[in-house]
Amino acid sequence: MGILWEDSFAVFVFVTVVLAGGAAWMSGRAIARGWEPYWQAAAWMLLLGAASRFIHFSLFGGSLLSVQYYVVDTLILMGIAWLGHRFTLAGLMTRQYRFAYESSSPLSWRARAGAADGKND
Repeated sequence: MGILWEDSFAVFVFVTVVLAGGAAWMSGRAIARGWEPYWQAAAWMLLLGAASRFIHFSLFGGSLLSVQYYVVDTLILMGIAWLGHRFTLAGLMTRQYRFAYESSSPLSWRARAGAADGKND
């Protein structure tokens, strides 16, 4: 037993990162595409963390009611959902408001030079 995973690292990666993490990424994207704030994705990740614990329990014999592993799974899922939300929101801002914003990284945007004073043609 480890601090982050119960039985094996491979099971942890498969269930928490690949299966539930994919759902977390897609949830973050969906919430961002609706222009909703990140806290809504974080709230949904509380339920997805419980579903992840259930998969660990039912398929791989992990513990169902372990607070420690639930918190670890949920925090990882919240991080993945945040990445999906932020990545999508940055894309939306730079595509829909191209006149005012430009991409500064895959997760952020900045105001275009001259956009604040109306000189951006």
